[in-house]
Amino acid sequence: MRVESGDPELVEAIKERRWRQLGGLSARDRALCEVAEKLSATPTRMTERDWQPLRELGFDDEAVLEVAHIVGMFNYLTRLADGLGLQLDRQTLTAVDTGERLRRD
Repeated sequence: MRVESGDPELVEAIKERRWRQLGGLSARDRALCEVAEKLSATPTRMTERDWQPLRELGFDDEAVLEVAHIVGMFNYLTRLADGLGLQLDRQTLTAVDTGERLRRD
């Protein structure tokens, strides 16, 4: 479950579109990355066949819908932030650079 754990190596590989080159990804993580990439880049080309690897891994209708919602929300929020020119605050940038958790003040 490298995807859910926020594995830094995987995060960078996804950003750079080289996640397919990583060794050690489970079939589940590979299937999630495939779906997320296609749903993000070419959503109108998604077919039932694209969801089949997740189905074969035991994802039911509810789980498939949850994956679609998560991918869609991340795409929406990123586009909204980019379109409005939002920037990360200093505290968040420091947390990204150091790996330290954000703290509530």
